[in-house]
Amino acid sequence: MRLAIVLTEGFADWECALLMATARTELGLDVLIATPGGTVVTSMGGLHITPHLPTKTLAPAEFDALVLCGGSTWETAAAPNLTATIRAFHAEDRVVAGICGATLALAASGILNEADHTGNSAESLSAVAGYQGHEHYREQPQAVRSGRLVTAAGTAPISFTAEIFHALGVGSEALDEYLSLYGKEHAAVQAAR
Repeated sequence: MRLAIVLTEGFADWECALLMATARTELGLDVLIATPGGTVVTSMGGLHITPHLPTKTLAPAEFDALVLCGGSTWETAAAPNLTATIRAFHAEDRVVAGICGATLALAASGILNEADHTGNSAESLSAVAGYQGHEHYREQPQAVRSGRLVTAAGTAPISFTAEIFHALGVGSEALDEYLSLYGKEHAAVQAAR
C-alpha cells in the first residue's frame, strides 16, 4: 500500500508527522513525499524536505491515498492548483485527505460539495470559488471521514491519522488505542479545567 503526501513550502510539520511515522513503522506502508515542481520545501519549523517526486506525476493507479498537508501556502496565490489530481484520485475511489489549509484545495476541486467535511472554519471554505458544500460542513474538533474522503482542522492531526487508516481499511482497535496515546495529554487538560 502506498501513500502520497503532498507538502508545500511552509507546510505544518505536526499535521502529517504522526501519519507518516505510523504508516511506515507500525503498518509497513510506503510513504512518498510529493512537492510542487519536485523542489525541496521548508516546513514552518525549518525542516528541509527533499521529495520523492513532483506533484504533477501523481497518478491514482500508483497510490492508495493522496494526502495534502496544511500550511501557510494554501491561503496564498502561491498555492498549487491540484484540482485535476484531486479529482482523478477521487474519481478512482482512492482515499483523498486534507488537513488545515489544504482543505481549501479540496474545496476548490469541488469534492467537498456533496460530502460531509470539516476544516479550520466554515468561513475559510466559504471564501473558495466554486465551494458549495456549506450544508455538509461539520463544526467539530475531530477529523471527518465521509467514505474515502478525510478532512480535518490543523488542530486534529491524531484523528486525521486515524480516519485515513480507517478509510484505507487498515484501521483497528489496537491502532486506535495506539493513536489515542497521543491525545491523552489533551484529555487531562480538559478534565482539569
